[in-house]
Amino acid sequence: MIEALSRLDPAQVNANPKLKDALQKVLDATRGTPRFVELAHKFQLKDQNRALLDFVVGSSDASACAERLRFVLENQGVELIRNALDGTNTVNAIKLAEACGNVSAMQAVALLGPLLADSTREPALRKRAVQSLAQSQEGSSLLLKLAKEDKLGADLKLTASAELNRSRWPNVKAEAAQVLPLPRGRNAQPLPPIAELARMTGNARRGAEVFASAQVACINCHQVDGVGIDFGPRLSEVGTKLAREAIYEAILNPSAGISFGYEGWQVQLKDGEEAIGIIVSETNDELAVKAQTGIVTRYPKSQITRRDRMNTSIMPAGLEQAMTLQDLVDLVEYLSSLKKASQ
Repeated sequence: MIEALSRLDPAQVNANPKLKDALQKVLDATRGTPRFVELAHKFQLKDQNRALLDFVVGSSDASACAERLRFVLENQGVELIRNALDGTNTVNAIKLAEACGNVSAMQAVALLGPLLADSTREPALRKRAVQSLAQSQEGSSLLLKLAKEDKLGADLKLTASAELNRSRWPNVKAEAAQVLPLPRGRNAQPLPPIAELARMTGNARRGAEVFASAQVACINCHQVDGVGIDFGPRLSEVGTKLAREAIYEAILNPSAGISFGYEGWQVQLKDGEEAIGIIVSETNDELAVKAQTGIVTRYPKSQITRRDRMNTSIMPAGLEQAMTLQDLVDLVEYLSSLKKASQ
């Protein structure tokens, strides 16, 4: 039946109810297979766009996903894709954003570009959009344009830098080196991209020494097993919570993903003084702010003129400049080793 249908002209099938019914039965039987795509494409079946998108978000075959998504785009399914990207299912949206990078460059820019400006969307989705855009010259140009205009979010710059500085287009790579340079270590040499760093093996024992060293001084803001200053997130189980790539990004770009409850605040007082830290509690009458020393001070609200949430992390940027490449790799090896006792 499949072979017979594939030889027929679409007009013949559409004009014959029995053939249309036969086609529907074949579509139901071949859903999710290359045959399904072949028939849907041949007969221009717009009502199958959703089934094709379901395949895209559920398959690990990148080539097949790109083929199906390309057909949906050609079959007037742009709004369907856009709605899926804007939906509440972040996992599906990320998979769809990945597939967009493997199809038409111009359509990918149109679909993924708006995600870069929407800071309310999941960071993982926005970073996937950056990675997909970087696969085309058009998408790369958009990323560079936003960076030059200071419209590329802080949480996206490290990802964009890593992608564009290894671009296969010389002009993109050259401009990225100026606009979005890779982080540099203590020897002033650019660090490898995070994906490459994550594959390196370090010395956890030496990493513990880097963690506590005066130059890097992670211990001045973080506790491990009760040792250190209780200011930033406790890191005793960070290796369980974060993958190596995420730990590298937290060090190299601390403003990319500020942990909930650790947002920095600037509090202005009537006497002209200023308090900077993390708000740990609040009542109708007072505000409790923890400073970087770990000390909590309570301020009467009657003495506060204003308070502003900081756009950047309290954790200082540029920490990698106090380390050699090996120091950084050893530090991440140590942090990755900090896991729950059962792991």
